[in-house]
Amino acid sequence: QVQLAESGGGLVQPGGSLRLSCAASGSISRINVMGWYRQAPGKERVLVAHITSNGVTTYADSVKGRFTISKDNAKNTVYLQMNSLKPEDTAVYYCRAQIWSLAGWSDYWGQGTQVTVSS
Repeated sequence: QVQLAESGGGLVQPGGSLRLSCAASGSISRINVMGWYRQAPGKERVLVAHITSNGVTTYADSVKGRFTISKDNAKNTVYLQMNSLKPEDTAVYYCRAQIWSLAGWSDYWGQGTQVTVSS
């Protein structure tokens, strides 16, 4: 059984910063990709950023230059440093990971963490 546990969401003023964390636990043999998605009210869930096992990163155009994704392989944890936050960044942020376990390759999702950018 594999689980993803997210933390770090909250309320922040425009221009502020937050750091999200997502730790994977369970019977993990290998992690291929870990990333962050977000879903605003009434909108579809979209990719924010992801990072491969080799450290290659991809960002949505809307967050380039403001957000940074990183990972700690020893802790099976991915981070999302969010700077210069804007009201349009308000959403539920979900962690996603492609993990090889006893069940083979599977996609796992976290429960989501709310990020609200408002004055």
